[in-house]
Amino acid sequence: MGHRIGAWDRALFLQVATRRWPGAEPVLPRLSRAADHGVLWLAGAGALAVAGGRRGRRAALRGVGSLALASLVVNTVGKRSVRRARPVLDEVPVLRRLARQPFTTSFPSGHAASAAAFATGVALQASRWAPVVIPVAASVAFSRIYTGVHYPSDVLAGAAVGTAAALLLRAVVPVAAPAEERAASPGHPAPAAPALPDGEGLTVVVNSASGTPSLLAPAAVRLAELLPRAEVVEATEDDDLRELLEKASRQAAERGGALGVHGGDGTVNTAAGIAARHHVPLAVFPGGTRNHLALDLGTETAEETARAVREGSATAMDLAWFSGPDGRHVPFVNTFSLGAYPELVRIRERWSRRLGSWPASVLAAVHVLRTARPLPVVVGGRQRRVWLLFVGNCAYRRGAGLVPSRRADLADGLLDVRVVDGGRFARTRLLAAALTGGLARTPVYSARRLRSLRVGGLAAGTHLAYDGEVAPAPAELTIRKAAGAVVVYRPA
Repeated sequence: MGHRIGAWDRALFLQVATRRWPGAEPVLPRLSRAADHGVLWLAGAGALAVAGGRRGRRAALRGVGSLALASLVVNTVGKRSVRRARPVLDEVPVLRRLARQPFTTSFPSGHAASAAAFATGVALQASRWAPVVIPVAASVAFSRIYTGVHYPSDVLAGAAVGTAAALLLRAVVPVAAPAEERAASPGHPAPAAPALPDGEGLTVVVNSASGTPSLLAPAAVRLAELLPRAEVVEATEDDDLRELLEKASRQAAERGGALGVHGGDGTVNTAAGIAARHHVPLAVFPGGTRNHLALDLGTETAEETARAVREGSATAMDLAWFSGPDGRHVPFVNTFSLGAYPELVRIRERWSRRLGSWPASVLAAVHVLRTARPLPVVVGGRQRRVWLLFVGNCAYRRGAGLVPSRRADLADGLLDVRVVDGGRFARTRLLAAALTGGLARTPVYSARRLRSLRVGGLAAGTHLAYDGEVAPAPAELTIRKAAGAVVVYRPA
């Protein structure tokens, strides 16, 4: 069988090499060279970011992230596993040959992997760019056969690796819904929130330890420019963030104003619980790595939040919480989880300092899928062994990855409960379903929407994760909702 495939591969290579392709000679060799070291795709990402607006920037980032993952797989696994020699160039016309011949092994094609990864990543994020990037990617892949540096099977294998890399990235970091879909009003009456011209009456606490420092103006300076009459307080690593938020909330309540917070989801979590207790509106300025709540609110930039504050445009938001035997309520605004995900968060946070957020997320997911073991747990009175127990504050979009991250309605009174059972071949079936987008049809994956949930039977040393924070789990806990507990500024 192997000899037959090899013979077919060489025969097809010779057909491409000996056939005349009108108009190809002045284009394909140059295109092949332009894709060296990903230069073509990085230039394309830059053009997308400039010309495509917010969606173009997201598509560019996803394309480059997919390319980076594909290159990592090809160069660390593919090239070293199959040490195939490059094709002999005797039948390839001299005009087609590259001036600098590659010195690495032939299988799989790194150029084809990068091309497929970038094009698939861009198409998944912004389908309107697919007719532009896919033909270019296909031309680059074909150029590697045309110039004689790869066999057809090298190119097909590289394209498969690139496509799989983009799909894996989608499974780990779900594609963001369009802003108009996320910000769509679900029909709830708008709650009362004061309009604060130029931010008068607003106290914003900036967590300087959140996210990545801005290369432009510091967050406090930008906020002061957007809302010159707001009071901006910076919290450093030496400050007690909770104490500063408590003080700012009391001040907002006395002035009839609002509490603002600039930071990631963990910081917003703390601020939301405090704002609910003091009955003051909350303004969320995105300042973390992922900013899931800000995305769902439609406040992806500080400018959008500032506009909502000036106009007094707001929405009610549910606050979910879990409590153990000690009765202490711990709130969460996005997600709660047990099983593999807390371990993924711990590894991702440790690796992201060296690798960056997206590569660390993907590699941590691969590591956890390979090494994790099912967790014994009692869910709703039933003993189970699960890979993952996910609980979302409000309903998330269906089929949005292993750990979904997009909601339209933030006040539906529901918990989105998803369980991945540890059945036979569960790991393989789960990964295949995540890559193909078929989670809903996988028997090891189940989803329900509830108003409360009891969880027990947790062994000592078990960890839980909530809004990106990891903590030891009690032996048993209860998860409930406080419907419409927080009023949050949101663009109209």
